Amino acid sequence: MSPADSIRVALSTASTWPEPISVAFRLAAELGYDGVEVMVWGDPVSQDIAAVAALADRYRMPVLALHAPCLLITQRVWAANPAVRLERAVQAATELGAGIVVVHPPFRWQRDYATDFGAQVAALEASSGLAIAVENMFPVRRGRLEVSSYVPSPDPTDVGYPHYTLDLSHTAAAGVDALGLAARMGRQLTHVHLADGSGAPRDEHLVPGRGSQPCAEMCLELGDRGFTGTVVLEVSTRRARTHRERRGLLTEALLFARLHL
Repeated sequence: MSPADSIRVALSTASTWPEPISVAFRLAAELGYDGVEVMVWGDPVSQDIAAVAALADRYRMPVLALHAPCLLITQRVWAANPAVRLERAVQAATELGAGIVVVHPPFRWQRDYATDFGAQVAALEASSGLAIAVENMFPVRRGRLEVSSYVPSPDPTDVGYPHYTLDLSHTAAAGVDALGLAARMGRQLTHVHLADGSGAPRDEHLVPGRGSQPCAEMCLELGDRGFTGTVVLEVSTRRARTHRERRGLLTEALLFARLHL
C-alpha cells in the first residue's frame, strides 16, 4: 500500500449547507467518501451527538473529525465560554469515535481563553488521546489595511501546537503560500481542509481546481511526505440552485482529491 492509499477523504457537513446535516451523510455515502467531518454550528442536529451518531449508523459513514463551534455565528452554541465549548467538542468527538477535533485560534476579545488556550489544548489531548488540530485562519483585508481578529495571529505556527489543520481557502484569503505554511507545520500537519480560493480577501471555499491555490501540488506533497491523516472537502455549495447541482460539485471535489492524492 502506498502512502496515498492510507489518506482518507471526508466530506465536511458544512459543504451541503443550507441543506441539513443528514444530506451530508447521505451524499458522502452515495458518492464514496470515506467519512464525514461534523461542523458543529446552528443546525440543531449538529449539536445533538446522539442524533449525529444515529446518522453515522444509518448511512454507515464514520465521523472522522469534529469541528468545534468557534465561528462568530456559533459563540452561544453549547456554552458562552469558549473553553467549555472546546471541552464539549472533545467529549463529543470521543463519543462519536472521531480522532480529530478542529479548532480555530482564539479571538482577541477572548482574553482569558487566549491566555490558557495552549495549556488547555495540551491537557485535553493528554486526557482524551485525541488530536486537537489548530487551524490557520486569515485577517480582514481592505485595500492596504489588514486587521487580525486572532491572538497572536491567524497563523497557528506563530505559537506552535502539537497538531495543525491546514485550510487552503484560508491561505487564499490570507495571501499566504500554502505550500510554505505546510512546510512550517511539518510533521505536526495532521488534518487538511481541501478547498480553493481566488485570492480575494474573503473565505470562498471553492471546489479545488477552481481557484489559485496549489491544491493538486498539496495533494501530491501529502502523498510524498507519508501523510496518514484525513483530507476533508470543505467546499461551499450554497449557490447551487438544485440538489443535483450540489451533488455535482461534491462529486467533482471528491474526484479531484482522489486523482491528485
